[in-house]
Amino acid sequence: MRRRLVANSLGGRRPETVRRTISSAQTYLMKVVFPVLWIGAFATVTALLFSGGGGFTDEAGNPPDPAEKWTFLVATLAGGAFIYWACIRLKRVALDDQALYISNYHREIVVPLRDIEFVTESRWINIHPITIHLQRDTEFGTRIVFMPKVRWFAFCSSHPIVAELRAAAARSRGASPDAPAA
Repeated sequence: MRRRLVANSLGGRRPETVRRTISSAQTYLMKVVFPVLWIGAFATVTALLFSGGGGFTDEAGNPPDPAEKWTFLVATLAGGAFIYWACIRLKRVALDDQALYISNYHREIVVPLRDIEFVTESRWINIHPITIHLQRDTEFGTRIVFMPKVRWFAFCSSHPIVAELRAAAARSRGASPDAPAA
């Protein structure tokens, strides 16, 4: 962590850590832009299929098979649910020696590191989401999901920020960073 000296109320100087963003710069695109484009496109095509408009016909000029309409509807609903789970709930996260700074791009909250209960990750999903499980409820709930910075060619290995968050939480509770999480 980078440190800088700041004046305190007694006229002395104390080190202050500078917070750094640990979530990906692409979080906004994945949280806002991609869902709007994907869900919007699928919902539009589905609505056009059901309304009979949009020029969806086969070579003979016949309207689409009813099964195609329902397949598109199911794909839109299932895809929308997956996009909510994988993308829309993402948060922007920053860290310093004392706290996490969590934002949904409208509001930012500060959560002390001692409130981290444990940290998990999903290595099998493309964006490699990391979930911070908190000991108490916050405005964003007890689980904070974020997309870490991209590591090319890291595939199924654990993201280093997971170990860093676990160690920071342990230090904030006065435990050894190598101690197992509760």
